[in-house]
Amino acid sequence: MPGFREFLARFRPAGSPGPAVAGAVPADRSRELTAELEAPLALLDEAVSQATAMRETASREAVARRRAAALQAESVVRAARERAQEVRRETAARLGEEARTQGLRADAEAELAVREMRQRALGRTRALAARLTAQVVDELTGPTGTAPDGPRRETPWVPGGSRE
Repeated sequence: MPGFREFLARFRPAGSPGPAVAGAVPADRSRELTAELEAPLALLDEAVSQATAMRETASREAVARRRAAALQAESVVRAARERAQEVRRETAARLGEEARTQGLRADAEAELAVREMRQRALGRTRALAARLTAQVVDELTGPTGTAPDGPRRETPWVPGGSRE
């Protein structure tokens, strides 16, 4: 709604200053402004239609790019999943080979330890057997009728008999 100033402005350009003239009509400034602004507004309408066309084109292009990006993303994901299966197989094979190698190494170390233990046992067995044989011979050939003293005193076990 026009303000009071605009309302008064309509009456100013009606004529030159002086006495009132019969039949004078107030000037229509809004029609003059409309006529004055019609050409630039027409150009703006054209610019608005161009902008609308550009937005529609950009929107279609954005949709197309999104679809293309989605297809590319699906392709990349599919390829990554296929590659992941291959990497898993390769890793499993490598780890299996490492486990076999470690198992063979552990078996070899265990065999070596067993051989060394058998050799030590064999070396100790001969000395232990000789010492035990000597002790038994000493006990058997010692003075007759005397029992050995100390904690080694044992009563021989007789099948079906009792131990006292």
